[in-house]
Amino acid sequence: MTPSSDEPPGRLRSRPARFAARTGLNGLAGLTGLSGPQYFLLAGSFLIPLGSFAVLPFMSVLLHEQLGMGLGAVGVVLAIASFVQFAGGVVGAVVAERIGLQRTMLLALLVRTAGFAGFVPGLGHPATAVAALFLVSCGAALYLPANKAYLVHRVADERRPLLLSASGSALNAGIALGPLAAAPFVLSASAGLFTTVAVLFAAITVGHALLPVEAPDHHPEKEGVEAQHPPRQRQKPFAGLPVLPFAVTVLSVYVFMFFQHYLAVYAVPRTSTEFYGLVLALYAVLLVVAQPLLSDRIACMPYPRALRVGFAALAAGMATLALGHPAALLAGALLICLGEIVLFLKNDLEALARSPRAPAVVFGHQRLAAGIGAFASGIAGGAGYGLAERSGHPGLFWAAIAVQCALLPPLLVHALRRLRPGSATDH
Repeated sequence: MTPSSDEPPGRLRSRPARFAARTGLNGLAGLTGLSGPQYFLLAGSFLIPLGSFAVLPFMSVLLHEQLGMGLGAVGVVLAIASFVQFAGGVVGAVVAERIGLQRTMLLALLVRTAGFAGFVPGLGHPATAVAALFLVSCGAALYLPANKAYLVHRVADERRPLLLSASGSALNAGIALGPLAAAPFVLSASAGLFTTVAVLFAAITVGHALLPVEAPDHHPEKEGVEAQHPPRQRQKPFAGLPVLPFAVTVLSVYVFMFFQHYLAVYAVPRTSTEFYGLVLALYAVLLVVAQPLLSDRIACMPYPRALRVGFAALAAGMATLALGHPAALLAGALLICLGEIVLFLKNDLEALARSPRAPAVVFGHQRLAAGIGAFASGIAGGAGYGLAERSGHPGLFWAAIAVQCALLPPLLVHALRRLRPGSATDH
């Protein structure tokens, strides 16, 4: 039987190669054979979130306590900034198609550096601080699709899972360490912290200016699809959108963000801030270590099976959180981490396999999907958690999310099959 063009490459591997994929040896060995630009981008995948998350998690405190903005206004500003950062990925993809990946990353970092520098005068002017925050968000929207696309540019399909998972691990390590590094300084030495972050981003920008402009891309198996540039064939922003991975990404982020937003308010009163910090640290360690080790196995997994495994892990994790005991909080968080690893990587890989568009456009679509999911989670989560808390049984909130993790994925796939026959076919 001839495999389809969308068949995961791992299906055709030899027995030793399949063993290496199962044990994670491919991931460990593959990291030694990268190019200089790829190593630089992986280092940037750590340094950029390290600098960003030294500042961004504390924005609500800075805007409210230091600049006197009302909490309602702060919530609106942060919600809009987050949506711009995610949904703006579609604009970033269009820009990358027109001016190229390296130039888009450079433009994005210039914008982002200006944003972090703007926080220094923004310490005395709320409007300046808000403008700086939106510059940072716009820079992230421009950067991320071009960054992922440059990382996998002209890379064989079987190496893409390793690169994307390693980039994700570096990013999550930066996210975990950024707030820890900045916590002693964010309120007592804000100007110095913002200046340090701006200098860090300026140095990263210089490094990106030295990266080679990507060579024209050409894939014989996608003849006429990923046009060489210049000139590029102009296409509508959503032409070639792979509906199923897009919709599943919306759903994955929607259910995951309940955990991201509300674990702290649920866990700290039942344990302590120290235990909550331990949970986050172990979560980050598992995410950083497991992603590259599991990348080949996730790539080999058929998409329907990956959805079952990923959402089952999320459902089990949310249900475990509902118990409320410290051990249950830790176990639930680690189960959710496994679900995140499987779903987020597999959705990106499936979108790349199904879409005829350039990788930058695909990653822009995926960022938009994540933005929609996060926005919907934010709208539903506040009211839902408040209702559960007023009932005296906040664990019901997590039980309700677990039910959604179990029921919504098959309902979504069934609905897509009826609306768009063939869009949810198995690969």
